Amino acid sequence: MPKRLAHPRKRTVGVRIPDRAVVRALLRELGKPLVSSTLLLPGEDEPMNDGWTSKDRFDHALDAVIDSGTCGTVPTTVVDLSQGYPEVVRVGAGDPSPFV
Repeated sequence: MPKRLAHPRKRTVGVRIPDRAVVRALLRELGKPLVSSTLLLPGEDEPMNDGWTSKDRFDHALDAVIDSGTCGTVPTTVVDLSQGYPEVVRVGAGDPSPFV
């Protein structure tokens, strides 16, 4: 995890298991993990889930946007590996079976 992206007090990272075809294709091509985050802006109740909305708002700071459609509202599956074994913390979008 790049130091500038790490939480100052936490020593763990989350693993997202995406079900989006575009994200899975990017991961296959790269052969490496991607760093990602849910974009929940201060003062807003819902995260941004549409590429073009993000582009319109943050075009000054983005190099590119890959639009694979609206992400929807189902959160990703989360697996905790911090104890030396996988623990599925949240089942959502993404198959957790490789970790159970």
